[in-house]
Amino acid sequence: MTILGAVCRALGRIGRVKAAQISRQHLVSQVLLKQFTMAEPDDRGPQVRPVDVRYPERSNKLKSTRACGWADTFVAYDSQSAEDLWNSVERRAPDAFEAVHAGTPFADPLHVEALRDLIVLHYVRSHRYRDVYTNAFETVRVRARSELVERFPEPLRREALRQTRLHLTDAGALDAFAERLVEQSEVTQDYGTGALFRTSIESMFNKVRAMASNWHLEVLTPESGQFLVGDNPAVSVRTDTTPWSYNMAFGDAHSIILPITPRHLLALGRKNAVAAIPRALMDRINTVQILAADHYVYMHPRSTRLETFARETAKRWRADRVSPYRASASTLRSKRS
Repeated sequence: MTILGAVCRALGRIGRVKAAQISRQHLVSQVLLKQFTMAEPDDRGPQVRPVDVRYPERSNKLKSTRACGWADTFVAYDSQSAEDLWNSVERRAPDAFEAVHAGTPFADPLHVEALRDLIVLHYVRSHRYRDVYTNAFETVRVRARSELVERFPEPLRREALRQTRLHLTDAGALDAFAERLVEQSEVTQDYGTGALFRTSIESMFNKVRAMASNWHLEVLTPESGQFLVGDNPAVSVRTDTTPWSYNMAFGDAHSIILPITPRHLLALGRKNAVAAIPRALMDRINTVQILAADHYVYMHPRSTRLETFARETAKRWRADRVSPYRASASTLRSKRS
């Protein structure tokens, strides 16, 4: 009876984990994408215009926000935990957006906090972060194997003898056994299941949110024209180069920018400010969105001039037709036309 009870409890836990797993996970919040939409007359609901930055010559139909900016099992383990954290930010966004549209983004400190958290959310829940995470883990894994061989060769040989009953004298064999130990470690197993990524991305969100709390918020509007938004929308930038450098670590950036409507962009800055920017600066910001995107940028359906700008910029700067995110390029999904 005790064994049966234990088995039933284990099966129950497995069922709950499976039920909590969410496959389609938006990296660009739908509440943000909806700011770029226009309702279609045939009752298809709010639509955005996508441009494929890898294949900019392709013609793309208008799409719903649900069909855009999502990845398949981005958080592959207990994704409901991460979704709950993201939702704690996203549910505060509509009121903050209303304040932005009304020209009073700083009237309520809670709106400022919500907008700043929205920047942090999209900076962390991103293709860029998964690339950083994947590269860091692979570096540590290689270093751990090398240190085992170089610093602990005799204990490694004894462990190999205990596990395999073989005396490993060849350097290559010892290196292979060290790799085996690394692969058997709990942290590597957690990496494989995705459990490590979930805890890492949640921890990074809280860390970056604490860092961002020391920054103020700028709300920028273009004197003419409109912003577009990419599928990797919160981009760290340095403005001391032409074109701007982007996707650096938070501590190395001059700001993190996030378009939130065709006419409004958020930026972390030294003081709270509402300001208009010239069209040339808007074009530079839109170019960064195009360069930092994994696969798509999105815009208001009637932004025909902006669509042309996006296609021409992608042809000029992204001729290699590949994603800048090695670990993430194959996972983005968007319903094709």
